[in-house]
Amino acid sequence: MQTSHPGGPGDKPFRVYTPASLGAAIRHYRLQSGLSQAELAERAGLNRTYLSDLERGNETEQIRRILRVLKELGVRMTLDKADW
Repeated sequence: MQTSHPGGPGDKPFRVYTPASLGAAIRHYRLQSGLSQAELAERAGLNRTYLSDLERGNETEQIRRILRVLKELGVRMTLDKADW
C-alpha cells in the first residue's frame, strides 16, 4: 500500500494504511512543528516511550483496532496539516 510522503510547502496528506505509515506521519508533523518527542508527549499527556513506539510504527492494540474498523468500512485515513 502506498503512503504519501510530504516534502515541501505543497505537502500532500499522509495516507494511513498501516502503523508504520501512521508513525511516519506523526514524526513528520512533530518535526515540522519543531517539537521533541518529550515536548509532544507532555502536551498530549502521553509517555514519551509510547510516542516513540508510535513513530517507529509499532502496532498497538488501539491502532490495530482502528485500522481494522476502517478496513471493514472500506475507508482510509488521511492526515493533513490542520489550519486551526
